[in-house]
Amino acid sequence: ITSEYTLKNTDIFAVAVSLITGKIVYISDQAATILNCKREVFNNANFVEFLTPKDVSVFYSFTTPYRLPSWSMCTGAESSPTECMQEKSFFCRISGGKEREGDLQYYPFRMTPYLMKVQDAELAEEQFCCLLLAERVHSGYEAPRIPPDKRIFTTTHTPNCVFQDVDERAVPLLGYLPQDLIGTPLLLKLHPSDRPLMLALHRKILQYAGQPFDHSSIRFCARNGEYVTIDTSWSSFVNPWSRKVSFVIGRHKVRMGPVNEDVFAVPAFHGGKIMDSDIQEISEQIHRLL
Repeated sequence: ITSEYTLKNTDIFAVAVSLITGKIVYISDQAATILNCKREVFNNANFVEFLTPKDVSVFYSFTTPYRLPSWSMCTGAESSPTECMQEKSFFCRISGGKEREGDLQYYPFRMTPYLMKVQDAELAEEQFCCLLLAERVHSGYEAPRIPPDKRIFTTTHTPNCVFQDVDERAVPLLGYLPQDLIGTPLLLKLHPSDRPLMLALHRKILQYAGQPFDHSSIRFCARNGEYVTIDTSWSSFVNPWSRKVSFVIGRHKVRMGPVNEDVFAVPAFHGGKIMDSDIQEISEQIHRLL
């Protein structure tokens, strides 16, 4: 069933995970190659053991059985686009185990989940499984590159400058998965010199009252610790009852990529990022303003 997907794209593997035990019932042959490991590591293993610990809860929330679209409904001849609207991809980092004597090497994947009945060889009975098509995500700046005119993504943040939503197009451009940014301060990811611009920007947001406008470029820190220069446009949603700004939407276009094109690389420094006092101060000023 999955071979038509996995043959077309060498970056995709398919895995069926039992919804009863969480164990891998089936995994396609490419998985070992893509994850740089031996095929035996998947035998009788729980799938979540291969995920980075902070992505486990994301995996469970997106693979709750009642949320899963049925594979047959989404791929059958009679399927209609509306039936599959609930089909939602999510992102996780997966590892095939230790590479030689190093740390675990995790790779980012876009996961598309489906509900399916699979015959278990050991139990000799059918059981409900979550079928996942996992596609490795590569940096948008490495070949095959995302063309400059398509290097666009959107974000939404709250009046107190915390990320509320991040468009999945940001993943190959910034190196973060949506769950890395949602709930974190927007200002923390900006170049320290560009943070004060946000106060002026939010004054303009009030002035334009929901209408979009362009703003000067800002430098955004990618996951590998380098800065990406983005041109930004902003608008806001004003609650018609309270007349207050509910959230702010940013549309961003990458003007200049990072020097190190691998945005998924782990940054060289490993110091715990302390919250700069200016972030707290600017956030409070913006919050008061809105």
